[in-house]
Amino acid sequence: MSQDQCEELLTALKARFEINLNRHKSLEWAKVQAKLEASKDKLWSLNEMERTGGEPDVVGQDKKTGEYIFFDCSAESPQGRTSFCYDREALDSRKEHKPKNTVVDMAAAMGIELLTEEQYFELQKLGEFDLKTSSWVKTPADIRKLGGALYCDRRYGRVFVGYNGAQSYYSGRAFRGSLRV
Repeated sequence: MSQDQCEELLTALKARFEINLNRHKSLEWAKVQAKLEASKDKLWSLNEMERTGGEPDVVGQDKKTGEYIFFDCSAESPQGRTSFCYDREALDSRKEHKPKNTVVDMAAAMGIELLTEEQYFELQKLGEFDLKTSSWVKTPADIRKLGGALYCDRRYGRVFVGYNGAQSYYSGRAFRGSLRV
């Protein structure tokens, strides 16, 4: 990323941080920014989250490591990541109408992790997300081994965990990621 791109991203992240103080009440932007400026690779990953519509924001800090934790905080599942099946095995199993990518491959290419079910529920404590869309979440190996994959959304004032065949893909389903800096 160029210096101008880095500054543009930091400006956007700072603005989002200040607008959504409820997500990180005890944290200071100056400390977050210092960590980001020292981690150009993490800054690139955050830019990928931003570029694909994730609207990343700080949601906490790991007390043991000191790392800041970012989640995709867009109101709906990130638009630039829709219509992907879950993983490479699912993609390879499709005979026709294959999607362009998988959520596991795209997250890895972006340098981020898929949100887990637990992280998704934590995100939902910070606001109401995925009222019209849904988001794939990291699927436990025992479920994936049976051909399934999990997604989450919020409907009727509640957060739901659902499942589909991992080879499924929908225009209203993407994935949310996390990044530790």
